[in-house]
Amino acid sequence: MQYPQFNRASPNTPLTEAELEQLDQWLLQLAQSGRDGVMSLDGLDGYLTALAVGPASVLDTLPTADWLPAVWGGDGDDGAPFTSNQQRKRTVVLVLRHLQAILSTLREHPTLWEPVFSLAEHEGHEWADAGDWCTGFLQATDLDPAAWAPLFDDPQLGPLLVPIALLGGDGEADNEDLDDPAVRESLSRAAAEAALALAERA
Repeated sequence: MQYPQFNRASPNTPLTEAELEQLDQWLLQLAQSGRDGVMSLDGLDGYLTALAVGPASVLDTLPTADWLPAVWGGDGDDGAPFTSNQQRKRTVVLVLRHLQAILSTLREHPTLWEPVFSLAEHEGHEWADAGDWCTGFLQATDLDPAAWAPLFDDPQLGPLLVPIALLGGDGEADNEDLDDPAVRESLSRAAAEAALALAERA
């Protein structure tokens, strides 16, 4: 399947709330239909954020076809999960626009960047939960582990990535109760700070 290569110089046209909702509902419907590997909207946001703040070589050299179909669980031989070429094109454009918005905001106005985290209600309070976001982030690091290895091994950046690994299910929590919503919110905030630190280094 042919997909347009992402261009860092393309115009920044962030998705509207309605477009984000449309993308969210489509991904949710795919997941509910039983399709394997479909990302949630926050998982997609984490995935794209990792592409934006990670090693430039990953985004600049990896063909779009090698990373984009993972969003909807891969392309089927029958064109699934799309019902038409128009729907495929529309979805691709939405995802690439969201990637450009993340990249541009982190580069030009990092204080305005807001990751898409889930909210969990517990005892009358809403807590941020970046579990799916971190899972998506780690999926992007798996696209090129060798390129990411120096960042995970970096004495300054490596420790900042630990909350992402913990919430994404790729780390061992020694003293953290990951079922505690307050702990998950604290780690979620730390995960966002890690992304900002990576963006600053780029």
